[in-house]
Amino acid sequence: MNPLSTYKTISANNATVTKNWYVVDAAGQPLGRLASQIARIIRGKHKAYFTPHVDCGDHLIVINAASVKLTGMKMEQKEYIRHTGFPGGQRTTLAKALRPERLIEHAVRGMLPKNRLGRKIFHNMFVYAEAEHPHIAQQPKELTFDI
Repeated sequence: MNPLSTYKTISANNATVTKNWYVVDAAGQPLGRLASQIARIIRGKHKAYFTPHVDCGDHLIVINAASVKLTGMKMEQKEYIRHTGFPGGQRTTLAKALRPERLIEHAVRGMLPKNRLGRKIFHNMFVYAEAEHPHIAQQPKELTFDI
């Protein structure tokens, strides 16, 4: 008998996943680098039992979103484009006109899968412009990224 034949691949499911709560301070962090780390945590790719078709990510609270950093002239020049669905309905908005929470949400949403699971995973993130948040009861742990 082959000794490797006794190993089983562990596939996570909703019953076996444990979800933790973390809080991240966005003050002074570059937007894109912060967003990629947030997407990794809420998707669950940092866990050993990551399964692509299961929501195995953690809940993440982002505070101080108002002081996130955009490098260069991006705050004045970066455009977010959307379409209303009607002819001639393309609309553009500059980054400085958006709420700071929306900047982080838009960046993270673009890094998640474009399907039902991605939309569900997106709701594991809570973004607040200031340092206070209403999730004290969940006792979130402080999480720092080496960006």
